[in-house]
Amino acid sequence: MDHLPEPLTPARERALLITLAGIQFVHILDFMIMMPLGPILMRELGVGTHEFGLLVSAYTFTAAFTGVLAAMFVDRFERKRMLLTMFGLFIVATLACGLAPSYGTLLLARCLAGGFGGVLGSMVQTMVGDLIPFERRGRASGTIMSAFSLSTVAGVPLSLYLANYFGWRFPFIFIAVLSCGFLLLGWKMLPALRGHLPSAIISESEREHPLAAMLAVVRDANHLKALVFMALIMFSGFTVIPYITIYVTANVGIRQEDIPLIYFVGGATTFFTARLIGRIADARGKIWTYRVMALCSIVPLFVQTHLVPVPLWLMIVCSTAFFVFVSGRMVPAMAIVTSAVQSRLRGTFLSMNGAVQQLASGIASYAGGAMIAADATGQIVGYDKVGYLAIGATLTAMLFVGQIRMHTGAATDGKS
Repeated sequence: MDHLPEPLTPARERALLITLAGIQFVHILDFMIMMPLGPILMRELGVGTHEFGLLVSAYTFTAAFTGVLAAMFVDRFERKRMLLTMFGLFIVATLACGLAPSYGTLLLARCLAGGFGGVLGSMVQTMVGDLIPFERRGRASGTIMSAFSLSTVAGVPLSLYLANYFGWRFPFIFIAVLSCGFLLLGWKMLPALRGHLPSAIISESEREHPLAAMLAVVRDANHLKALVFMALIMFSGFTVIPYITIYVTANVGIRQEDIPLIYFVGGATTFFTARLIGRIADARGKIWTYRVMALCSIVPLFVQTHLVPVPLWLMIVCSTAFFVFVSGRMVPAMAIVTSAVQSRLRGTFLSMNGAVQQLASGIASYAGGAMIAADATGQIVGYDKVGYLAIGATLTAMLFVGQIRMHTGAATDGKS
């Protein structure tokens, strides 16, 4: 590919994907760790479900804002330098979360972490789109999505262990230190990508216009369809996900000390299923695979939001199914969305897509928090209605995905 200074061998491709997955791992872990920390933070900081929901959504709202800003200029800069600069600033902001003395300062630090971390996901996906041919992009997305699995297998349980025994600040300090190692690895392993720069400028008259690339993206109806599709997916997940730990500890009777085991088993399973789903998407078609995964995800979305007190082993079965199908649908979805744009606008489009993802997640988190409350006995009420809302968004996304056209080098995906 002309984006690389040298041919991309299979070994080189694997090394690059592992490096990008590492960067994805730490910024996903930074976002995810807030959700299982919910009961601890609510107790230590003396806040309720609405204030906790704001801690979660503040990250995503600022990530959406900076995603829009990044979309104005991301395709004007070399990919590697842009990615690592944002990563370095993210590390500083995450460390600030661990040092925050109060709820207000933690909220501010989460805004900063979201502002820098929210750009990282779209930058990683941009580099995947630049580096990996369409016929292997499903498997590449599966490798990147395995970062989610690793964060739940190793990162979240370890972070929760640190929080349970040393306080809520330690997980953020741990993430910041770990990120420094991946920053050095990225600097060594990632190639400079400049092949997009000449064609990213749309015309001479638009050369100095910061909105030129964004306007080119939004003028394409196919891009808008892909953005709406991704918003529906994120909304359907993040109305439910931030409040799982709060619900299962209050209503299902699961101890806070057992939460790491739930994340470990779920993450260990998805570590294998994410890559399997990626291979299926390449073989059977991205759209077909997405629809199957989304249909399967409806069952755990319903079960997770209607659980009554159950034994730990049954809770693990239910939560693992949730991890596999709700997160697994993102593998073909990202392959679809990454392929919905021409390469010259990929950075701008995926930055806008990242902003849409974060905005939809923030709105969903806030809406979910507004729909639930703790009653006089400490039980969470209203979570069942959150589940119905998530299922409705999932069904809408399943219908909508068929309208998206992918740039494959051929006319269509071939197995839509």
